[in-house]
Amino acid sequence: MSMTLTREDLTDEFAVSLAHILATANRRARQLGCDVAQSLVTISQHFDGGLFWRINYGPKNPVSQRGGDLIVEVNAENAEVKRVLRGQ
Repeated sequence: MSMTLTREDLTDEFAVSLAHILATANRRARQLGCDVAQSLVTISQHFDGGLFWRINYGPKNPVSQRGGDLIVEVNAENAEVKRVLRGQ
C-alpha cells in the first residue's frame, strides 16, 4: 500500500508519533514470526506508570481461529518496546 503524505499529515505530531510506535511494534512482531499483513491489528492506549500503546496482532477471522494473539506494548515517550505477551 503506497500513499503520499501531505505536508499537513507530516505536521500532525500525534499521527507521526503513532506511526513510529506502530512501526516499532510491527518490527518486533515480525522478529517473533508474526505475519503482520495477515493479522487483525488493534491498538489501544493505556496508562501504567506512563503512557503506553498496546498493539494486538490476532487472527483475521477470530470466529474460526481462536488464540495465538501477540501483544506488543510500546512506550509512547521513546517508542521502545516495554513488553511482549503471547496468547494461547
